[in-house]
Amino acid sequence: MSRSTRHRLGRLLNASFLTLAVHAALVPTPGLAALAEKPTVEVARKAPAVSGLDHLAEEAAKAQAAGHLVEAVGHYEAALRLRPSWIEGRWALAMLLYDMNRYEQARGHFEALVKARPNDGTALALKGLCEAMLKDEQRAVGDLRRGIRLGIASPQVKSTATFQAAILTNKLGDPEGAFETLRQSAVDGDDRPTVIETFGLITLRLPLAPADIPADRREMVLLAGRAGYDMARARPSANGRLAIDELASRYPAEPSVHYARGMYLLPDDPAAAVEEFRRELAVSPDHHVAMIQIALAELKQGHADVALPFAEKAASLAPKMPAAHVALGRALLALGQVERAVQEMEAAAKLAPEIPRLRYSLAEAYDRAGRKDDAARERSEFVKLRGTTGEPTDAAIEGVPSLPPAGRSGE
Repeated sequence: MSRSTRHRLGRLLNASFLTLAVHAALVPTPGLAALAEKPTVEVARKAPAVSGLDHLAEEAAKAQAAGHLVEAVGHYEAALRLRPSWIEGRWALAMLLYDMNRYEQARGHFEALVKARPNDGTALALKGLCEAMLKDEQRAVGDLRRGIRLGIASPQVKSTATFQAAILTNKLGDPEGAFETLRQSAVDGDDRPTVIETFGLITLRLPLAPADIPADRREMVLLAGRAGYDMARARPSANGRLAIDELASRYPAEPSVHYARGMYLLPDDPAAAVEEFRRELAVSPDHHVAMIQIALAELKQGHADVALPFAEKAASLAPKMPAAHVALGRALLALGQVERAVQEMEAAAKLAPEIPRLRYSLAEAYDRAGRKDDAARERSEFVKLRGTTGEPTDAAIEGVPSLPPAGRSGE
């Protein structure tokens, strides 16, 4: 392939990455269109020297540059029929198809790139963005999260993937996971309106995208978002405290408002936080995460008998939430009901075997039951998962499920 063709392809790929970053947002993504930094496109190999391939690549690049997109797609497809292993061409075709809103076809090519390069987080994230546009949300979240963990070379794609992963995770009913996903945006000081709105939805446990916020609830969401953003930054501010206090004052009968205020107060004033959690239960009697927080707070005060009914109700309402089983297991241990405690801790570890603190809690339960070999195995798993032999803090093992105070008191 000639140097001019390679140069043209490189420019087209870079332009496509930026266009994709803008189009990928299921809601307006903060500032992506204004980003000018050139994303990195890692190329596994240049087009092989095969008769006809150079010509097709040249024609595809020319057609794309001239805006003849359907013609360019035809040339790329013909070239890939000649040499399916041409990574650079498959990237170009996948990006072009995405720009043309042909998401199903684009996903197929990104999937082929993932198979060819399974540790490429960028390709996996782009596949996830296609799935998000196709409303295949469960699969999109999995691919986006795995792509983020593997590492995404393009800052634009990384930002878009992180934002969409947070939105979809919240929509699918996991606000805690969404909070953790979006936390870095707050740490980085990204306080643009869409980020604040997303934090508000997460804080209020509303399974919506920002674009779907009803007009009469937008101010409530923004107040919650300013407080949630403050929690995520782990730097309490006057603005955050004003926002959470105003939220509770103006919307005292809305679900999760008192819970949100309780979570904001928890690191610095646990007693006041527990009062907010109890107020939440007066508004939302089945608010299981408020029950978990009350149970954990009472356990810290040595009131296992008070904690037990809250933990039992939470576990019955949310049997798939590991933290509910942890809270119940710890209450049972404190009350000497060791066999039941072991069962609850085993249930928690089975639901989330990759979380170190759950393995540590299970080891504690096995110790109390005299199952020393099982306890040693779980501690070994804890060390392996956590990457350290140090003793964890309470916050690292308590399994708090709900909008953690972002390092203000723990892991």
